Amino acid sequence: MSSPHSASVDPEDVARFNRLAELWWDRNGKMGILHEINPIRVAYIRDHVRRFIRHDASALNAPGDRPLEGVRIADIGCGGGILSESLAQLGAHVTGVDPAPNNIAIAKRHAETSGLDIDYRNITAEELAAAGEQFDAVAALEVIEHVEGPREFVAMLGQLLKPGGLLFLATIDRTTKSYLLAIVAAEYVFGWVPKGTHNHDKFIRPDELSSWVRQGGMREIDRVGMSFQPLTRSWRKSHDTDVNYLMAARKAG
Repeated sequence: MSSPHSASVDPEDVARFNRLAELWWDRNGKMGILHEINPIRVAYIRDHVRRFIRHDASALNAPGDRPLEGVRIADIGCGGGILSESLAQLGAHVTGVDPAPNNIAIAKRHAETSGLDIDYRNITAEELAAAGEQFDAVAALEVIEHVEGPREFVAMLGQLLKPGGLLFLATIDRTTKSYLLAIVAAEYVFGWVPKGTHNHDKFIRPDELSSWVRQGGMREIDRVGMSFQPLTRSWRKSHDTDVNYLMAARKAG
């Protein structure tokens, strides 16, 4: 199966992740960092959905509850399904989209073994938008730094949202610090991610991303950093957005 063509998809990146597909669920392998930051990403999405879509800003649900029950979420660039599965476990109806066919094959197989019903599709986000589909929330996490036209990509993600829907983005700031940590350290010194995963020129300043969000008919409602704690080799939310950061935006309506 060939990968779908899209103006916002970088063919070299699609081919790279296609080759790495079997690594997605190896928590100790090259994709391990995504498993480490996933609890932060999931909690960020959950809490904003509860506040702005469910209008429930009270304390977190007790363990075992499904706070995203019935909420329709698109996971754009879903890879092997790490985020998609976590959201589905919280009750969301998840549509996972990825242009790399091997990623979708891995995601489908893992969801089946996990007993989760997730709608995985080997298509581009543009094809999803062209079909007229709309969602309560759209997540494109660690994706935008891999596309060819990030401004156009953000605008297209807005088309996938229902009025009042939420957009979640995660990427890397374009700073000297991010070059040293996200590329030199992560790829070449510690080998946490495969070499060549990132291109510093394609990293995105938070204010740039916020501007593109506004141009796409949305407004930024929150921004937080994700910082690595070297002593415990763990991640936490922080005010430092100089390297990894999350952004939430809401569509008018």
